Amino acid sequence: MEPTSALAVFRVFLRLGLVSFGGPIAHLGYFREEFVVRRRWLDDARYAQLLAICQFLPGPASSQMGFAIGLLRAGWRGALAAFVGFTLPSALLMVGFASMSAQLDRGFGAAVVHGLKLVAVAVVAHGLLGMARQMTPDVRRLAIAALACAIVIWLGTAWAQLVAIAIGAMLGAVLCRRVASKSSSQDPLPVTYGRGVATALLMVFACGLIAALAWPSHGPTLGAMTAAFYRAGALVFGGGHVVLPLLQEALVDPGWIAPERFLAGYGAAQAVPGPMFSIAAYLGAIAPTGWPPAVSALVALLAIFVPGFLLLAATLPVWQRVQAMRGAAPMLAGVNAAVVGLLAAAFHDPVWAQGIASGRDVLVVLVAFALLVRLRVGALWVVAWCVAASVAMYLMG
Repeated sequence: MEPTSALAVFRVFLRLGLVSFGGPIAHLGYFREEFVVRRRWLDDARYAQLLAICQFLPGPASSQMGFAIGLLRAGWRGALAAFVGFTLPSALLMVGFASMSAQLDRGFGAAVVHGLKLVAVAVVAHGLLGMARQMTPDVRRLAIAALACAIVIWLGTAWAQLVAIAIGAMLGAVLCRRVASKSSSQDPLPVTYGRGVATALLMVFACGLIAALAWPSHGPTLGAMTAAFYRAGALVFGGGHVVLPLLQEALVDPGWIAPERFLAGYGAAQAVPGPMFSIAAYLGAIAPTGWPPAVSALVALLAIFVPGFLLLAATLPVWQRVQAMRGAAPMLAGVNAAVVGLLAAAFHDPVWAQGIASGRDVLVVLVAFALLVRLRVGALWVVAWCVAASVAMYLMG
């Protein structure tokens, strides 16, 4: 992986932050198209390794994925550039767009949101197909992927992802020995720091979590709000949708934020591009901390993202050593196959289940899928097509 300037990383992720609609699963499809297919910053094997790590850790998987790509491509500055570029558009839009969120439940606004869900269906289907071709080329790995998919659908919890990945690793050690030995060994992830830095990052994460758990929450102070967002970012598995109940418990139940305002932010988060964790900027801005809204929004945003980034950065060197161990290649082959199963389960629900409501939706998605596969157009064109088609169907009744 050749180094790239942090400015170049920022530009790429800023564009992705402006067009990456559809939630965290769709983001992974956008990332694969951008960094594996178009720019070749990663191959499918390394992409799957990073995805497995991000799925295994608590925090926002798509943002952690972007952080890791920036870190491996341009060091710590690249990681910061990836985070800022991908998050800044949604963070700014959340504050301005939340006032319109009441209109998203009906009429024209609902049609626009539905079009964005159709974008997610097409993008995830495209990414899933590409990863399946690379990561499950034989019956054994296809079976591992199918089992991982079944586990996630059957259990129906965020913890099911961890179970599926662990089972994929164990089955890979048994079933993929010959397959792994036939291919050249995978290059380790190009991590430029070692165990000392990783240990320090893990200690910072642990100290932050202990402080967040111990912090008194008697009133909506800036410290109490920071602790609430840090706890949510450190303990949640499953991404943006799963973090919302934790935030509701921390901010709405004590009476800091009215339920209708919280739900307005949730509606806006469905409509804007970028990470759903950017709802923290909205909630921080309206929380009565006594500080300027811009300050509270920035603090809330950093508090919810930083724990996942610390854990990810602390894990990467360990993963590098695990990968270099004898017998790791078959396990990684199983993990890669399990990741395909995770994406397949996510495509089933919520992407397809919440996105497709009629036969006309299927036709819109098929056209969008053809634009991606046959014409290889950019994501913005797919967004434009799906939203325009959804609005047109609404106007036609």
